[in-house]
Amino acid sequence: MPLPKTVAFVHILLAGHVAPGARVIDATMGKGYDTVQLARLVGETGHVYAFDIQSEALSATAARLTSENLRSRATLIQDSHTRMRDYILAPVSAVVFNLGYLPGADKSCATQAGHTLVAVQSALALLEPGGLLLIAIYWGHPAGVKEKETLESFVARLSPETYRVLRYEFINRYRPAPYLLAIERFVD
Repeated sequence: MPLPKTVAFVHILLAGHVAPGARVIDATMGKGYDTVQLARLVGETGHVYAFDIQSEALSATAARLTSENLRSRATLIQDSHTRMRDYILAPVSAVVFNLGYLPGADKSCATQAGHTLVAVQSALALLEPGGLLLIAIYWGHPAGVKEKETLESFVARLSPETYRVLRYEFINRYRPAPYLLAIERFVD
């Protein structure tokens, strides 16, 4: 099997961590690809909470879920991922971030380091033991460079007794290539 690209690796990791009946979060729904993958994995008894501030992201994701008959498995929330704890109180099995901007949309409306850091901290607080937090970082734009620096500094300081942190990156690709930070919370 060839080494998977970043987004494909995200889906491989999710498949190994998300079981039917799980509660999960897509913190940056975008066009809905991760939301659909999560909806498949949680099955009939699980649920996906997906966040985005742009109405076109919610429309695209709703259409994608509907076309696959998965709409009832997801709650689409038009709000900042910084407010996820206002909507979700119970622990979750997985949280996915796909940073940057909505493809084909206004590039000036991109995720920002300060907001993303708050959202990642909230996600870690919601993550159940054995849970997985995945952050795809696209740093080919000014906001992405700042996010990269901020998040790398933060995750490097996470307790090794509580979290295992992986950086998945192809180092011989043209820079700035997207890469993945995967954070697994140890089972208590």
